[in-house]
Amino acid sequence: MKFRSRETSNVVVDLSFMIDVVFLLLIFFMVTTTFNHNSALKIALPTASKNPATQNLQNKIELLIDSQGRYYVNGREVLNTQPETLFQAMTEVLNSMQGTPALVISADANVNYQAVVTAMDIAGRLGLTNFSMATTQAERQK
Repeated sequence: MKFRSRETSNVVVDLSFMIDVVFLLLIFFMVTTTFNHNSALKIALPTASKNPATQNLQNKIELLIDSQGRYYVNGREVLNTQPETLFQAMTEVLNSMQGTPALVISADANVNYQAVVTAMDIAGRLGLTNFSMATTQAERQK
């Protein structure tokens, strides 16, 4: 008995619509994603009655000072709290950047005032004239 062989038809699935959907999802997630830059170091920022809109600067140096007076330049801890060590660390970062960057100082609310003054003095020695202090918005009293 001879059986007839069935002709198999090749089914083709058009994936161009699926590629469009995946591309749109990729764009959506890229646009809506936010990043927390200060997640590694907990700093209680001081409050201010008026908080001007912060600028989203691309060319900036972030200087964090924790409650013990330790310095962090762009997320990297400085070896010790000596002014010359901070000067060298900031010089290395400054030399790796183009132009004159802005300096953003984020100091803990409980830090010794001298640590902030030292950081501002070193910024002046390096020629950084555009710097700002990070604060949080004070709560309104009723």
